[in-house]
Amino acid sequence: MRAVLVLYFRYFLRWDDDLATSIYHAFVALCYLTPILGAIVADSWLGKFKTIIYLSIVYAIGQIVMAVSAINDITDADRDGTPDNMTVHVALAMCGLILIALGTGGIKPCVSAFGGDQFDDHQTRQRSTFFSVFYLCINAGSLLSTLITPILRGQDCGIHTQQKCYPLAFGVPAALMVVSLIVFIAGSGMYVKAAPKGNIMMDVCNCIGFAINNRFKHRSSTYPKRAHWLDWADEKYDKLLIAQIKMVLKVLFLYIPLPMFWTLFDQKGSRWTLQATTMDGTFGTLVLQPDQMQTVNPILILTLVPIMDRVVYPLIKKCGFNFTPLKRMTVGMFLAAMAFVSAALVQVEIDKTLPVFPSASESQLKIVNMASGQLDITIPPQTPIVLGSMQASDYITFTTLSITVSLNTSPPISKTFSLTENKRNTLIIPADPNTMYMVLDITSKPEQGNNAVRFVNGLPSDVNVSYYAANRQSPVSDYTMLPQGERTFNISNNIQSCTFSRKFGFGGAYTFLIPSTFPWAENCGDSVVEVEDIKPNTVHMALQIPQYFLITAGEVVFSVTGLEFSYSQAPSNMKAVLQAGWLFTVAVGNFIVLIVAELAKLPQQWAEYVLFASLLVAVCIIFSIMAYFYTYVDPAEIEAQFMRRDEMEPDDKDNNAIEMEEKDLKQHQNETLSKTKM
Repeated sequence: MRAVLVLYFRYFLRWDDDLATSIYHAFVALCYLTPILGAIVADSWLGKFKTIIYLSIVYAIGQIVMAVSAINDITDADRDGTPDNMTVHVALAMCGLILIALGTGGIKPCVSAFGGDQFDDHQTRQRSTFFSVFYLCINAGSLLSTLITPILRGQDCGIHTQQKCYPLAFGVPAALMVVSLIVFIAGSGMYVKAAPKGNIMMDVCNCIGFAINNRFKHRSSTYPKRAHWLDWADEKYDKLLIAQIKMVLKVLFLYIPLPMFWTLFDQKGSRWTLQATTMDGTFGTLVLQPDQMQTVNPILILTLVPIMDRVVYPLIKKCGFNFTPLKRMTVGMFLAAMAFVSAALVQVEIDKTLPVFPSASESQLKIVNMASGQLDITIPPQTPIVLGSMQASDYITFTTLSITVSLNTSPPISKTFSLTENKRNTLIIPADPNTMYMVLDITSKPEQGNNAVRFVNGLPSDVNVSYYAANRQSPVSDYTMLPQGERTFNISNNIQSCTFSRKFGFGGAYTFLIPSTFPWAENCGDSVVEVEDIKPNTVHMALQIPQYFLITAGEVVFSVTGLEFSYSQAPSNMKAVLQAGWLFTVAVGNFIVLIVAELAKLPQQWAEYVLFASLLVAVCIIFSIMAYFYTYVDPAEIEAQFMRRDEMEPDDKDNNAIEMEEKDLKQHQNETLSKTKM
């Protein structure tokens, strides 16, 4: 569903790039905040199995509401498919996204942890393989969705207009979610279902709060010092719980720099998709839509995960390098930064091909000669322009809005026109130059890689140009948006007609000139002259492949490793809690995108990419230093030690330990007595 979400915001709800990006990342952030709720529900109330079932139902309902929000009926749309009652569509969309966020966020910390529960403590290798396979399965689904969902979106399913089929794009995932839930429930008898172990999240919070409060109360006393600030909670809480919280906090401390990785990673579904809309997606006979370019990510993951797991990591180990999980994650962060450097380089190439539109104080003019002979055209202060029949000039920029056009004809013709500020204008000189006139041109790149097409009729009689049953009267039609590919046009009057075809790329704008000597014949298309108003996209989508490769390689060594690291370093009763903490870093990362998109407002997109890359490199250095001082632990062994110590009788304890405890108590008593005497 996320594959088409930013385009739904941009082209159905008609939000601008920054707002579409902000809402997209706000939704993603919410999806990764709600895992905290899911972890609490699973660990303290329902257990992981029931939590997955109940919140999957919420998830499916949210998908259905999203599909309904995209339905645009005959009474609720103008000619271009924009809903009239936009408030209803936005309200339904936001409601659907909130339900989806609750559903998907609620099950996120439970699914991977529930899978890990299926393995015994000694099955570490099998569990590690499971996390790799788990990630492969996610990305297999991602591959199918990013291939199929854009195809569903691209279908024409409007009742009143030919519009993109977002209801189908959202409805199919809703149906599949229901099917997957049924399949999951069907396997109920095969699962190991760990019972909930109490409200562990509240226990953690209460224990931390008590330790802080107790330490604050005794800040100026001679009370015996503790090795760790959490030890101040041992007056009320079990030492095992305190040890478990220490393990969790050590990992959570390491998580502090991690959101910056997700800040970059999740932009492949927003900024990178919008970047692809300004590129050429033709791969021979295969044509990729902008949102389908995301398929490169799951394809590479399906390739790289087994290669890393079975080839690269064992090879590094054989070479004698200790490539620990935290070192892998550091490398992953650096690769993500390099991906954004690559994206910035691609954006620079795109910017070179974009048209230069007039500023707020300027206007641009193009001249089209549809007369039968060559014309000398003078528009002071510009130098004279010579145009042959059925030719067009390039755009000329003017800072004055009133111009005088003089034609070197016999007799000479001179006429004054008013240009429109901040717009592009075309001066059309028909067969009778005395009747020359001005029209406004398109002043933005066509959206979604479509092409803007219009016709100028040079015949003395009216003609109809029909396409998709949309008739436009001459002499100059409105721009019609047409998708990429070969399109056939029909030109007709009341007596005769003919058809011709043209092949379009991505993102161009064209004016087709029908000459006054138009031949009504089978080869009539040869006489229709094409004038390029805006050049089509020329930078190929293949240039995005390096940035996708780098971000995916970074994801494999960062995210897969992070999931396994989080599970391996978590105490037995806090697996979902630490998974929720891991997912929380994703939420914070998306909030960072939100802030930058709304506040930074950098004039150039490539500069924003460089900013993100620089921030991640700085964070990568900080994380590598933190990782250097981290000591890996075995939670099961630590818990076992505490269990054995609790089972020991007082007379079985180590004599040295008893002596140390007595010494500390005696010292405390002596210090108290001394202060009393003073």
